[in-house]
Amino acid sequence: MKTKVELKAELRNQTDGKARVVRNNGSIPAVVYGFGVANRNIKVKKHDFEKAFQIAGEFNLVDLSVGGDQPAKVIVKDVQKDGLTGNIIHIDFYQVDMTKKISTEIPLSFIGEAKAVKDLGGTLVKNMDTVEVNCLPGDLVSHIEVDISKLEAFDQFIRLQDLVLPKGIELASTTNEAVVGVVETKVEVEAPKVEAVPAEGAPAAAEGADKEGKDGKEGKKEVKAEAKTAKSVEAKK
Repeated sequence: MKTKVELKAELRNQTDGKARVVRNNGSIPAVVYGFGVANRNIKVKKHDFEKAFQIAGEFNLVDLSVGGDQPAKVIVKDVQKDGLTGNIIHIDFYQVDMTKKISTEIPLSFIGEAKAVKDLGGTLVKNMDTVEVNCLPGDLVSHIEVDISKLEAFDQFIRLQDLVLPKGIELASTTNEAVVGVVETKVEVEAPKVEAVPAEGAPAAAEGADKEGKDGKEGKKEVKAEAKTAKSVEAKK
């Protein structure tokens, strides 16, 4: 059963001032447009829109009443946000013709548990989060379910043509693109650390150096002794 979402709005006029003034007064500037419909600049209460948008999102119909007019069927076409604060600063509403198909994107909802992930330790790879479809406005749904419990082996995928679509909805593209699949998880093995081993002959070289050091010291002692003897001989003369 689809939830009916209602939203009230008012026409913007010259007394409202700039968009910043509208926002400072607790409303959000917006526009309504559609095929065969004149564009209208409107404003909606910030709290009212946030509540309606939480239910309808960008994929469900909203009954929008502007002033005292009869409600019109619209979808939220675009929501602009401030890059710093994240606050909504402008909304585009698209008024639909209930007798004509529209093209839109509907979110995918992945349900179940992939056996290839649970039992084999694979990695689930999602290639898309939404799918583009064609349908009458009255057939719009909030999401399309994708049962991933069918994925039982590595390199197995659910493709666009495998999706079970609600009544009245058809894919905008007939490609066989993969929606979701399971691939084998690759574990990187760290190479073992190699301990430093002295090169062949290195100890001998060290010993040689040692010996050379000792010989050098002894040589220095002999030179000192000779010098001392020479001094004694000179003294006797």
